[in-house]
Amino acid sequence: MSSDAPDSFEPDAGIAAEVKNARIEDEMEQSYIDYAMSVIAGRALPDVRDGLKPVHRRILYAMNEAGVTAHSSHRKSSSIVGETMGDYHPHGDSAIYDALARMAQDFSMRYPLVDGQGNFGSVDGDPPAAMRYTEARMAPIAEELLADIDKDTVDFQSNYDDRKQEPTVLPSSFPNLLVNGSSGIAVGMSTNIPPHNLGEVIDATVELIENPDATVSDLMEHVKGPDFPTGANIVGRNAVHKAYKTGRGRIRVRADYEVNEEEGRIVVNELPYQENKARLIERIADDVNAGKIEGIRDIRDESDRDGIRVVIELKRGAMAEVVKNQLLDNHLESTFGVINLALVDGQPQVLTLKETLEHYLDHRREVVRRRSEYELAEAEDRAHILEGRLKALENIDAVVETIRNSESRDDAKAALRGDVVVEVDGEPLPSFDFSEDQANHIVAMQLGSLTSMEAAEIEDEYEEVQATIERLETILADQDELDAVIEDELLDIKDEYADDRRTSFVANTGEVTRADLIAEEDVVVVVSEDDYIKRMPVSRFRAQRRGGKGIIGTDLKEGDSVSSVFVANTHDDLLCFTNHGQVYQLKTYQVPEMSRTARGKSAVNLLDFDDGEEITAVVNCDDLEEIEGYLTMVTRNGYIKRTHVDKFQNILSTGIIATKLDENDELVDVEVTDGTRDLVIGSEQGMSIRFHEDEVRAMGRSARGVRGIKLEGDDKVAGVAAIDQDHHSWILTVTENGYGKRTDLDAYRAQSRNGKGLIDIKANERNGPVCAINTVGEGDHLVVMSDEGQIVRTPVEDISTVGRNTMGVIVMDLDAGDFVSSVDVIPPKMTTEDEELEDDADAEAEADADAEAEAVADEE
Repeated sequence: MSSDAPDSFEPDAGIAAEVKNARIEDEMEQSYIDYAMSVIAGRALPDVRDGLKPVHRRILYAMNEAGVTAHSSHRKSSSIVGETMGDYHPHGDSAIYDALARMAQDFSMRYPLVDGQGNFGSVDGDPPAAMRYTEARMAPIAEELLADIDKDTVDFQSNYDDRKQEPTVLPSSFPNLLVNGSSGIAVGMSTNIPPHNLGEVIDATVELIENPDATVSDLMEHVKGPDFPTGANIVGRNAVHKAYKTGRGRIRVRADYEVNEEEGRIVVNELPYQENKARLIERIADDVNAGKIEGIRDIRDESDRDGIRVVIELKRGAMAEVVKNQLLDNHLESTFGVINLALVDGQPQVLTLKETLEHYLDHRREVVRRRSEYELAEAEDRAHILEGRLKALENIDAVVETIRNSESRDDAKAALRGDVVVEVDGEPLPSFDFSEDQANHIVAMQLGSLTSMEAAEIEDEYEEVQATIERLETILADQDELDAVIEDELLDIKDEYADDRRTSFVANTGEVTRADLIAEEDVVVVVSEDDYIKRMPVSRFRAQRRGGKGIIGTDLKEGDSVSSVFVANTHDDLLCFTNHGQVYQLKTYQVPEMSRTARGKSAVNLLDFDDGEEITAVVNCDDLEEIEGYLTMVTRNGYIKRTHVDKFQNILSTGIIATKLDENDELVDVEVTDGTRDLVIGSEQGMSIRFHEDEVRAMGRSARGVRGIKLEGDDKVAGVAAIDQDHHSWILTVTENGYGKRTDLDAYRAQSRNGKGLIDIKANERNGPVCAINTVGEGDHLVVMSDEGQIVRTPVEDISTVGRNTMGVIVMDLDAGDFVSSVDVIPPKMTTEDEELEDDADAEAEADADAEAEAVADEE
């Protein structure tokens, strides 16, 4: 329907002349858009800079203006609501009080902004008491949002009736949007931002200041995930990663509980965020009565002011694990849908973690810049006055004479400005050129300020003001100095208000995963230069006598060769370090299991390698998150560094940086150390150096490290070994031509880092260069693989024990043109004590039988 009727009035027919025809659909569309934007910008969505909606911002500003700060007494909530509604927020008092009450709820806000006194609601869904019964004041942390607001740090606008001015945004000394989160429903969009730990968010902000190129993954090393005020547990990490990288995600939150099978009860201690406890208990009771959950005989709410405690009593004979799973499926888990939507320059945007912090930092830089300009102007004004006072003190007799002989105060000011000349007995007094402000100040000075002590105080103050001016000018002229101020202030807030995380992460144990279906087994993993990878059971390679040829370990395509071989358990986490200094994470069972004669699967299907990138070291462990200690890395050119394992907890499929490398350098070996080990670095030309790992300070992932060994000529590092005095007895060195030796640890005396070291083995024409150095102990087996795919397993105690600077004995009999490519050690727990040693003939016969059986299996 439209209004297309012709005009039927005269152009000058009074008010009718202002009437215009318009299509009703156009008018409805524009009016609805205007309404939607008003709701979006003026009511429902928070500003990315201070994390507040207009109602929250106005409440805090009204409290600040009324002096209801953290250091004042509590004020009736109705008074605060009335002042907010009358001066700033032209909406109903119930909306204002609801917002005030939520800011006081410690189960809604991670760091409450209002210190409430009285009943402000409960986790059972009880509403707050009427505003006339409750009292409130600002919480100390809320004052940090308003700090320096009186120093022209933010823009102001007229309130709804133009009587007062209100801030468009608060200075916000910390990233409140992430710290306290926000939720709201606008027109056609909504926001749901979870709260976070203050210390973690500030650490991430500092990281972004120091490293503007930091990725979301880098920031997630600090911000582990949401930190809900009610605690509970986040199930898995993938959803958190997605939410931080895209701005959207669905996070599963699970109640924290204890299962006591002996007493037959399940005790719930923490609930998912925003879960109504009373309603939860009611839903569980309804399902029990309806027969949907079996095995529960009673539910009690024993919660008090110290925390939540819901006791679920089980029937005699009931299986606690079954009941627990039923509760998890229906009641003890909820989903928090993350929508990181906020206003950026008045427009709604979905933001990643990095974008959120970048916008906050832009705001904070503007605040600190404007504050510095304000303080600089004040300091310059004060310096100007002090300069006038000092000048007056230097000429105090003439100044006093001039003032005393002036007709009035105004004449005295004019004389000090040099506008008029004062005469005494016909003789003019000295003239001055004080400014207007200086003259006013001098005329108002008291006689007591002319003492020498007062003069000294003025000089001291002037020096302090000059220092302040210099510091402020430096901040305004240098972006790094301004950022340093922001960083210091953030860290001060962290020291003052940060606390421990309340929300933990738990594995998704409610589902059967692939890992549950994989049997634990010790395997040998083979990687080729062309990045083909496979695994085979260790049991397939029986121990042979030293010096054997071994059996085929992999069938290589033409032009390919073996890169590395290592032993692991199928459930181990593998940290795969590459020559480019990257590290990738993989579960051993993700490596395809294949026969000895199979080529393997291309590693690009498992790991996202760059061109020319290949695995040079692998660290295998039972559970990466449970390791305490350091990853110690060495490079070909002799650099070494230690990085705490915590830095490697969130490794992406695309890998992360493990170490910075110089041009023409590459990562060659990695060891896990616990801070108490001695390290032995071996070079290709047979040199070695031993020193304590404390000589290498712990560094971040992006650091290069320090010099570990001083290499001569074209010598390169072959590897590093970490000594565990409780398990290791010898240093085992293997050369490319298949020779090796065992040497007692005592033969390697400790030295200082960055020395030339001692001769370890003769790397002559017979032996060839060193390819591996390891620490070994009794019961260890050695797995040696050649470049062309032969593999041999030998007890280390079959290799002769000799001193340093010796030739060694043959470990693996190599064909012409072949050489040792990789070496790994099988610990005693993976070996069989009563296993008999094979000779080459036995090994070849068994290998032929295995190959025939595999061929038959393939045909079938």
